[in-house]
Amino acid sequence: MALADTYREFLAGEGFEAELDEAGDVAFLIDGHPYYLMVDDDDPGYFRLLFPNFWSIDSEAEHHRAMLAAAEVTAEIKVAKVYVLGDDTQASAEMFLATPGDLRPVFDRALRALQGAVRRFCEIMQDRRPRLRLVEKN
Repeated sequence: MALADTYREFLAGEGFEAELDEAGDVAFLIDGHPYYLMVDDDDPGYFRLLFPNFWSIDSEAEHHRAMLAAAEVTAEIKVAKVYVLGDDTQASAEMFLATPGDLRPVFDRALRALQGAVRRFCEIMQDRRPRLRLVEKN
């Protein structure tokens, strides 16, 4: 069975409607937001769950803050990574599996880590206060 079919079958069993996108990855929705299980037939033991385009960057200053927030979140939350790509962001949960069938026991935890990373990134970005404060002397 092809890796994409394995992913689609798994997602159907979890109650998700999944389809192949034009790149051959498996796309599905959670609360109206697109998620992808990335298909790498050359390395079927590599699992990558992707949540793209969740924060749009509108300025150079915001880009700088986003880079710092992405680094902080990636260091803080196991398995999850946040990327700043141009004026957009994406987050993923990535790991190696012994076999593609090992997806079942880790999927929920990977999804929670991914969603937690996105939530934390958004919290940091919405907090307009400086991360470091200087103490003024009287």
